[in-house]
Amino acid sequence: MPRLTEHRPGFYPQPNDWTCGPFALKHALAALGKLVDAREIKDIARSHWWSGTDEIQLARAARAFDCDLVLERRRDPEAARKMLMRFLREQTPVLLCVDEWTHWITVVRFEDSRFVIIDSEDDPVLNVVTWAQLRTRWRYHDTDYDKNDPPVIYDLLAVVPRTRTTVKADFHVERVKFLRRPENHGLALHWDEYVEDLLEICRAPSARISDPLSMGEFLRRHQELLVSRIVYWHGDIEREAIIRILRNFRFVAETYDLVIPRSATRRAVADLAILVTMWVVASRGLDEMYGLGKTAEAAPRAAKAKGSRAPKNGARNAARHNGAAITPAAAARIRARLRSRRARARRPGRSGPARRAR
Repeated sequence: MPRLTEHRPGFYPQPNDWTCGPFALKHALAALGKLVDAREIKDIARSHWWSGTDEIQLARAARAFDCDLVLERRRDPEAARKMLMRFLREQTPVLLCVDEWTHWITVVRFEDSRFVIIDSEDDPVLNVVTWAQLRTRWRYHDTDYDKNDPPVIYDLLAVVPRTRTTVKADFHVERVKFLRRPENHGLALHWDEYVEDLLEICRAPSARISDPLSMGEFLRRHQELLVSRIVYWHGDIEREAIIRILRNFRFVAETYDLVIPRSATRRAVADLAILVTMWVVASRGLDEMYGLGKTAEAAPRAAKAKGSRAPKNGARNAARHNGAAITPAAAARIRARLRSRRARARRPGRSGPARRAR
């Protein structure tokens, strides 16, 4: 199923005023390297337009993605701050219900007396706030306990994975400032796409990986080859545009501390070349090649008329070379089919190269 424009995959504002809970959990899972659509969380949590999503519903959704929500409550603001910092030092994202328990946000990092939050009501959603700003929004006056002198409480929900997680995002302040720039809006918007593709190419650092290459070092060695060959073969794309896409790959890889095993260098070069070429074709189009296009339109129909099977990729090639550029929607459908095949290849019982088939 192709992606819909109104449900984009990365960091973007919530489309209404009652899905802040699913978006907050989506952002927490993204910080743990788990890429989930907010619509899926909403359906599992059974969010409602009238009542939104409470902590019980969010806990149900978190369990569906192998995480638990750990509830902590403090009444003293300093004790609450220390508790929050303890989770953040362990790179455990935290959900806070703020604004007198009317809105959910995600806190992912503490750095130099500032907190990095992801607030789906804002645009851009990533932001940096001080402790005073966060404390003011976080505290809740419990008027159900005492209407005249309500006590103040600070609740948090830590999103704790049930299994050891080796891929975690490090959204430090400078990275957030970079993502907030208008020219990087596309990177933030399609964040999950970059992460998903990089998880196929890279690995988390491990003692079992000997002499790994960072994405920065990998591109220092191979970027010129990638850029020059793609520019040469397509002929209608600027070098700067390709370099910008490769820069985005590097930024995301460094955010999750992903590396490339030296033994997988050649495959990584091929993977990146294919991915960037797909992006170029999706954005700039492709002319007819090797006789495929209008002149070959009748061939699949003739094959079907004779009862024989059409070539495996015939329909896709015919659509691609039908005298017009690939539209973004068509490119999205192709990527969706590739992801579907990749998911089937990862099912239990499959092993060897089929598990890695793109």
